Amino acid sequence: MKGITPFLWFDKEAEEAANYYTGIFENSRITSIANFTEVGPGEKGSAMVVEFELNGQPYIALNGGPTYQFNPAISMMVNCETQDEIDYFWEKFKADGGQEVACGWITDKYGVSWQITPIVLMEMQKDPDEAKRERVMRAMMNMIKLDIAELKRAYEGDQ
Repeated sequence: MKGITPFLWFDKEAEEAANYYTGIFENSRITSIANFTEVGPGEKGSAMVVEFELNGQPYIALNGGPTYQFNPAISMMVNCETQDEIDYFWEKFKADGGQEVACGWITDKYGVSWQITPIVLMEMQKDPDEAKRERVMRAMMNMIKLDIAELKRAYEGDQ
């Protein structure tokens, strides 16, 4: 097996979205574009399928029409090491109509849900000390954009 590739269904914005995403993530690029022919269903010559990579991870975007919409049941998780990384991705996805949700979740201007998550949070949630995990969960549940310093204070019981 060669791996799993996320496949994103857009109305008509596949190429625009691929350019947007590759402009946000390092080590990213559009790898190919297949255009509609006379057969359609899209306008001849317009992008039908756009293959791209985000930080080396392959994705495919399809201009499939308005039949399906994105929802938060599927999201892309961005694992961040620092608060600066969290702030960077948060502002990029918030720009141009992105919507802040809760607990580190944000929906971009295309309706794709992203989890901007500090790696340290995942480590804290695995701690065998239930009291630490509960404090971190309570702190996280009160946040929109995640704050590493606040999560660490909760973890240590310094609130």
